[in-house]
Amino acid sequence: MASDMKKSNRRLRAISLVALAAGAMTLSACVSPVAGPSGVYAKPIGNAPVTANPTAYSDALVCMGSYARKHNLASPRMAVGRISDYTGKVEYEGGRKITQGASLMAMTALAKSGARQVERFDTSVSELELKYANNKLITDNETANPSEAADYRRIMAGQIAGSDFHIVGGITELNYNIRSSGIDAYVGDVDARDTKGIVNGRLYVMNVALDLRLVDTRTLEVVDVISYQKQIIGREIKAGVFDFFNGNIFDVSAGEGGLEPMQLAVRALIERATLEFMANLYGVSGPDICLSPKDDFLNDATLGKTGGYTPAYDNLETNNAGTREDPSRWHNTSNRSSGNGRY
Repeated sequence: MASDMKKSNRRLRAISLVALAAGAMTLSACVSPVAGPSGVYAKPIGNAPVTANPTAYSDALVCMGSYARKHNLASPRMAVGRISDYTGKVEYEGGRKITQGASLMAMTALAKSGARQVERFDTSVSELELKYANNKLITDNETANPSEAADYRRIMAGQIAGSDFHIVGGITELNYNIRSSGIDAYVGDVDARDTKGIVNGRLYVMNVALDLRLVDTRTLEVVDVISYQKQIIGREIKAGVFDFFNGNIFDVSAGEGGLEPMQLAVRALIERATLEFMANLYGVSGPDICLSPKDDFLNDATLGKTGGYTPAYDNLETNNAGTREDPSRWHNTSNRSSGNGRY
């Protein structure tokens, strides 16, 4: 009987060693110290297509923009200044906890609402070309010939459109662990060699807030101020089993966790604030413009969840806001699966 038990233990150990060796060989096959024919050591995983990045307020922004255009509600010219991170929270490895691209999110939100925009956030290229034009160094000819003089771009009085209002502000709060709850459960027999099990669960809540203001560019009068906060929830679940079997120890655990995207929460805050700003400037009554049957209308082809644009050509039937939201558009799935391409 004892000899049979020893043979069984040896067999289990042998199977375990073979399984470990097979796993190691499988992992080593994924990465090679020698570059392959394509010139890379490893092929990246994943081929998810690019998708739209909406929030719960994106549809309302698009609806408002379409409503304004249908009813000929003129948009003032809008600009976006600095919307900075004032939370002071940084990662242990360095870098900010909160996105530094809040101003860019505000521009996208304005585009979804159908607002006319002028660039004031990054004017480096325009300023450089204006400097070159002032020195008669820039031409708009098809080709530039440095060996002979040509027509140069002229600077005309009043050629740059001014803004009527601009948005500035900042992300002002990031509060961790407003409230948390959890449970730990341990189940097992009093016998040390019997099966044991453990289950852990955690829920925690944090929040992020911002303060924005709408400024009349001509007079610098602050005409609108908005402060919003959004709570973010996270969860973590883990379960494990510990047991002895034929002299072998088995310890198996699994878990799952998730945190609501913090930067997407910032985008939602900005889109909600932009909705209120533009509702005031358009003079709309409120959310009923998108809910009332009397205001039923066709969506504007240039406004969508990805933003808004001015068509360069008359091709809205095949290139419009709806096609920009299609995740399969331009995505060459066949080439990725067949191994062709960069990797």
